[in-house]
Amino acid sequence: MATSATVFLEDIPVASGSKKATASENTSKSTPLAVADPNKGKRQRTLFDMQFEAGAAKRQKVEVASRFTAGSTTTTPTSSPPTKATAVTKRRALGTQRLNSIPFSLSAFVESLPTDDARALLALECDTMGKSWLKLLADEIAQPYFLELKRFLYKEGVKGAADPAPPKVYPQPKDIYAWSNTPLGRIKVVILGQDPYPGRGQAHGYSFSVPPGIAIPASLQNIYTEIRTEYPSFTPPRHGHLAGWVSQGVLLLNAVLTVRANDPNSHAEKGWEAFTDRVLRVVDAYGGANLGRTGVEGKSDEPASGFGSGVVVMAWGAKAAKRVSAVGLDKPGSKHLILKSAHPSPRSADNGFFGNGHFKKANEWLEQRYGPGGGVDWSQL
Repeated sequence: MATSATVFLEDIPVASGSKKATASENTSKSTPLAVADPNKGKRQRTLFDMQFEAGAAKRQKVEVASRFTAGSTTTTPTSSPPTKATAVTKRRALGTQRLNSIPFSLSAFVESLPTDDARALLALECDTMGKSWLKLLADEIAQPYFLELKRFLYKEGVKGAADPAPPKVYPQPKDIYAWSNTPLGRIKVVILGQDPYPGRGQAHGYSFSVPPGIAIPASLQNIYTEIRTEYPSFTPPRHGHLAGWVSQGVLLLNAVLTVRANDPNSHAEKGWEAFTDRVLRVVDAYGGANLGRTGVEGKSDEPASGFGSGVVVMAWGAKAAKRVSAVGLDKPGSKHLILKSAHPSPRSADNGFFGNGHFKKANEWLEQRYGPGGGVDWSQL
């Protein structure tokens, strides 16, 4: 493989409103994620269109997965589509390399997949996931359980970013990984949600957030109420779009990333939880990696280390608290600040969410660790 095909990625924020690069735009050669349609003026036919047509051919790939991640141990790809009993690659040992020194080649990753089926199923991830995340989650999305999840979603109508959005599954495919717009190395705070809002137009890839023009959900209204209690100068906005927090390093992550219309938890226990647990383990290793730290014990300020320096995790409700413990974020001696309370839902907010002080506690901890200005301006919305 030519050296130019490998890119050492920096954690550069995605500009608001900018078009995300496609898989082919991130490599030095084209990838087989789309095939040109000979009919001029029509949308390109993705492999989703082709693979699931009758007679679509499958072919074996013999590329070794170590071409796309340094330090990974791999297994030989099989000639048939991955099943629950087979694996494409072993998971990376996290935290062994500085974040920005980890090489990643999108074209090599795509070529390492064993079948056209796998390549088609993962086209959405390759095209829409933030690349600072994809380089550390590539081995995870190649796992058999994730491919089974993607087959389930395909049957639900969730295909590629360029394909028509399914009318009864939220959010739109292009927004499923919107949370990854916050570069991994700049994460300061993680706010855990359960699954997307199931109402029409509500879900757009961020926990608790809704797009402009959509009524503010009750849980988010309660979040605004708590912020105002902690910061009396805070004026709740008339919208529920939390992009202003995202741009400051707040990761708004749901445990389950899709849902059927008007059917909460309908996509739970399909594989999303295992994937987002892996996201949390990646945060454990690299969250805050590109943020410098204030000096301790009289030492001068420390530059960014390339390894995770610690983040604040807000776990609201029993399910979120259970996830934090299962992943090990709150283990003894943790470098993170874990804040737990009741969920902001109207059914539970009065039982411990109101008055939890989480937003002020988060900023106090962040400024102690990262210096003045290291916190989050919760009013920036």
